Amino acid sequence: MSTEGRLAVRKTYKLFIGGAFPRSESGRSYQVQSASGDFLANAALGSRKDVRDAVKAARAAVAKWSGATAYNRGQILYRVAEMLEGRRSQFVEEVAAAEGAASDVVDAAIDRWVWYAGWADKIAQVHGGANPVAGPYFNLSAPEPTGVVGIVAPAASSLLGLVSVIAPAIVTGNTVVVLASPERPLPAVTLAEVLATSDLPGGVVNLLTGSVAEMAPWLAAHMDVNAIDLTGVTDATLAKELEAAAAENLKRVIRPSDPDWGADPGVSRMLSLLEIKTVWHPKGV
Repeated sequence: MSTEGRLAVRKTYKLFIGGAFPRSESGRSYQVQSASGDFLANAALGSRKDVRDAVKAARAAVAKWSGATAYNRGQILYRVAEMLEGRRSQFVEEVAAAEGAASDVVDAAIDRWVWYAGWADKIAQVHGGANPVAGPYFNLSAPEPTGVVGIVAPAASSLLGLVSVIAPAIVTGNTVVVLASPERPLPAVTLAEVLATSDLPGGVVNLLTGSVAEMAPWLAAHMDVNAIDLTGVTDATLAKELEAAAAENLKRVIRPSDPDWGADPGVSRMLSLLEIKTVWHPKGV
């Protein structure tokens, strides 16, 4: 059969909510272009209803994911890294189209995921412990996940920056709703395809594409979101509005920033999304 003159099938990328790939409730989509202006694909244009659905899915996943052992969470994150490695060539192509970046950015993103996977059963040892008290008691502090975290992903670093904000949130037992880079969403939706076929429970990561200015206010104001990471917000006025909306239910807020994503990330991003529970227990006499 002749394929002369055949038109390639252009993929329309969908949202990732609750482990599934629904179309946007709005029925809208937008064209994604490469750094040089070439058409790459169509992506879903998320709406307020999609944000609500994603938060609902994230909340439903909290109990199972936070209740898993730290060792199990580490195993699952490492499995994700294995699958990222298996699709390395696709990520190299997409990141190159989005950023003009070299393959070392993709390698760094995979290595970053492995690095965070290793912290799953260690962060409690670093950030918890026994406290000295005056009296016949044990006083123990242990970190616990904050809950549902909204994330505005970095606009420029479409894979390494994305991994660097998602992995520290979920490795500690949180679930997330992520607004991908509007201009560079393809590495994010490909990451969603990896997560969907890994052992990660549905709803732990929910990923929306579209306008940050349209969706972020609903995410920041949502009363069932416990923390919000505004790293990828580039508009100072919008950032202030989102912080004000987040204050309604005392969300933890990570303010906008433009870090060097290739540098050692440290543990600060993990610690910023943890709560500390302190327990007193009498000593035996």
